[in-house]
Amino acid sequence: MALKAIIMAAGKGTRMKSNTSKVMHLAHGKPIVKRIIEALNSLEVEENILILGHKKEQILEYFGNDISYVVQEEQLGTGHAVLQAKGKLAGYDGDVIILNGDVPLLRAKTLKELYTLYLENKVDGIILTANFENPFSYGRILTEAGKVTGIVEEKDATEEQKKIKEVNAGVYIFKAQDLLYALDRIDNKNEKGEYYLTDVIKILSQAGKKVISHSLEDSMEIQGVNSKVELALTSKVLRDRKNNKLMESGVILIDPNTTYIDDEVIIGMDSIIYPNVIIQGNTEIGENCEILPNTRIMDSKIYSNVRIESSVIEESIIEDGATIGPFAHLRPKSHLKENVHIGNFVETKKSTLEKGVKAGHLTYLGDAHIGEKTNIGAGTITCNYDGKNKFKTVIGKNVFIGSDTMLVAPVTIGDSAVTGAGSVITKDVPNNALGVERAKQIIKEGWKKENE
Repeated sequence: MALKAIIMAAGKGTRMKSNTSKVMHLAHGKPIVKRIIEALNSLEVEENILILGHKKEQILEYFGNDISYVVQEEQLGTGHAVLQAKGKLAGYDGDVIILNGDVPLLRAKTLKELYTLYLENKVDGIILTANFENPFSYGRILTEAGKVTGIVEEKDATEEQKKIKEVNAGVYIFKAQDLLYALDRIDNKNEKGEYYLTDVIKILSQAGKKVISHSLEDSMEIQGVNSKVELALTSKVLRDRKNNKLMESGVILIDPNTTYIDDEVIIGMDSIIYPNVIIQGNTEIGENCEILPNTRIMDSKIYSNVRIESSVIEESIIEDGATIGPFAHLRPKSHLKENVHIGNFVETKKSTLEKGVKAGHLTYLGDAHIGEKTNIGAGTITCNYDGKNKFKTVIGKNVFIGSDTMLVAPVTIGDSAVTGAGSVITKDVPNNALGVERAKQIIKEGWKKENE
């Protein structure tokens, strides 16, 4: 069993009114065409061939060398698009699945079912269809004795054919050599003057080949994205799918309509996600957590029994029992150990806070390591940047950092030490010592210029 895929992604997408390629717009946080490729991966496709055209450089920049592609210089129809892949199919004796690159709601499960039916029925082709009460604008499926004999486009259909409710969903599977045979015989004698891929069905039927159809249960799957309105519509469907899956696994979403959770996110049982929360990327959240309103979490690992309120978490690790916010900002490489408390208007970056550390408010902790049960007073700043280089601050266990302390790195504060409020600490403070220091006044003119 060998299968290749052809993904049509060359269209201009003029109704999107955008400088971004239509298939590179984000549907629920992920490029539309990437969703198509991920769905195809469930079939173990040996090669995904993208038909590129308009703004192809954006797609190539995103995927790099991870894709196979051909270019359709002129958009002369879907048949003409697929014909551009002729060289990729020369001598290939397997099967080909063809689909549009702008249908992000198409499920992997649907594609598996389609391919399984194709193999089990030992046919020469199969097409995915849907049934609509009002099928306006869709190609109608023509059948005879259980076989599909053709597809007629809306503009070319007779009044009688327009009454047909089974329509083309735009996904096809053929034997590669049968497809090439038919593509060589299509023409553009139609209302639009284009080479239709759908004409392949008629040509194969006339050649004695058997093509069947498989109808979708959920016709929403074939919803294409041709405008920003349709992009929002499909994104909402994808968001609802993810939210429903989470709730079925035991997560509590107070208001799913205002909760935005990316596909890859994992959340444990009995965690509560409040309205206006955004959770993105490869984020994992444990059990019994509370994520309160106006929080955004990206690419982070959060253990269990954590409470986060109105805060931003980026590429960070938060261990059991930690509490964060409101209005905290954990920048990349922040690591909060068990029962750490980060309060309002506290920012951390590339710092590790050991078990039981508290930083209640108005504090910046960058490039720092802070020992267990240390208390960081309000207004504390680790001065880690001298204008050229970053330096580290090390604070020991059970330390009390007085309010408004400036820790000028590199500097080390020993275990059980105390710093006086308002101090500017430029020298190491030993264990169990009191550190009190004030900055010397610099009055020399031109000092900054001389030291740049």
